[in-house]
Amino acid sequence: MKILLISTKVKLKIYACQIYTTGLIFTQFYYIINTMSFSVGIVGLPNVGKSTLFKSLTKKEVDIGPFPFTTIKPNHGIVLVPDIRLQKIAEVIKPEKITPTIIEFVDIAGLVKNAYKGEGLGNQFLAQIRNCDAICEVVRAFKADKIKHVQGEIDPKRDIEIIKTELLMKDLETLESIILKLEKKKDPLIQKKLQTLQKVKNAISKGIKVSEIQLTSEEKKEIKELQLLTEKPVFYIVNVGSEKKSKEADPSLKINLKIEEEALELSSQDIQELDLKTQIPEIILSCYKILDLITFYTIAGGKETRAWTLKRNSTAPQAGNIVHSDFKEKFIKAEVIDWKDLLEIGSWKTAREKGVLKTVGKDYIVQDGDVIEFKI
Repeated sequence: MKILLISTKVKLKIYACQIYTTGLIFTQFYYIINTMSFSVGIVGLPNVGKSTLFKSLTKKEVDIGPFPFTTIKPNHGIVLVPDIRLQKIAEVIKPEKITPTIIEFVDIAGLVKNAYKGEGLGNQFLAQIRNCDAICEVVRAFKADKIKHVQGEIDPKRDIEIIKTELLMKDLETLESIILKLEKKKDPLIQKKLQTLQKVKNAISKGIKVSEIQLTSEEKKEIKELQLLTEKPVFYIVNVGSEKKSKEADPSLKINLKIEEEALELSSQDIQELDLKTQIPEIILSCYKILDLITFYTIAGGKETRAWTLKRNSTAPQAGNIVHSDFKEKFIKAEVIDWKDLLEIGSWKTAREKGVLKTVGKDYIVQDGDVIEFKI
């Protein structure tokens, strides 16, 4: 898959994308206006390959150097989610336009030990993580004399613990500050919230991440607005270089980021001739998975085949709201078909004539791969 970012204006983003499948090159311009997307923060210690990963994902030029804090301000890039289903639906519908769903990646400067105390501008970098929906942590397992490791020896497990500790300590600091303010108030509702905050604080003090604490749905709502760092899902990229031996945290993916970077300079033909297997689509989909997202599709009367990102277990009106606010507010019903059934039948019209389309109401839980037409 080759992605070129043509424009990065806030309100209008235009992309050209080539998706390579079996014997087929599919090229299309994409116009994405104010599309709902999710963001993944790329974090880790300095000199582990974070900016190299960002460059490989987004195809954007960024400063990469063999010294700490080459990145100070975060780099932002939009990545199209690889989706063979979208292409196959388009082959049946033959629309004028095809629009994929997207994920934003944020390249955040390297954290160091005691970042929560401000070491290495740590507070600034930790604040940037707070604004992301998930964390992609890059862990270094390769050796290179010219690229010094800030901790000296290469030890991936130690590095994972350092980042975990920094995130935990920042969450602890956040909770202590809020608890101190709320303890002065006598409102019964606030006192109830204090119990939840104290429960979370006690667990964090024992080295337990928020995502690992057994919380009720009500307790989760009470802490949601805090955007605690250890509540965010984490996916690990182990940058192995030429060393293929490394057993790290789960879920994780071992990858040689140097090869991925070098592949950027090659044409699609060169990649095919050299039989290079890029892992970039796998990384994108892994981050999509840890965010617990699904994809549904709309065909806009045959004019546009489009993929949309949605949180799993969302209802039809919630899905409609992503497409247009009217689709939630004025929702009456929706017609739904699984993408495989649509391919087998061959057209939306035939599916309706054969009675294969399901008519669903407000309580319908959207499934991954649903093709939906909303009725308002």
